[in-house]
Amino acid sequence: MSRLTDLSGGVTELLTAVMEALDIPLPSNDEDDEDAYHGILDERVAGVRIAVSVLLEGPGLWFLEDTARYIRERTAQHPVTYTPFRFTKTEGEG
Repeated sequence: MSRLTDLSGGVTELLTAVMEALDIPLPSNDEDDEDAYHGILDERVAGVRIAVSVLLEGPGLWFLEDTARYIRERTAQHPVTYTPFRFTKTEGEG
């Protein structure tokens, strides 16, 4: 196995759920937005850690699909509520 397409559907689903949980936009420069960003990211990381820990330490308790579903449900409980950073081109930049 050397490519994502070589992985089973369950593994691909789990990895996709992890990426969806952790790939959130950077916050604006506003301090409240930065605080919200860190809070949301901390909650989502905790959810991923819990799910993967249960999967690894409790064989037979959860399957890959259950783990991916838990991560997605936990992610939905912590939506992005802050203003994302907007990249703008300034004069003189190419």
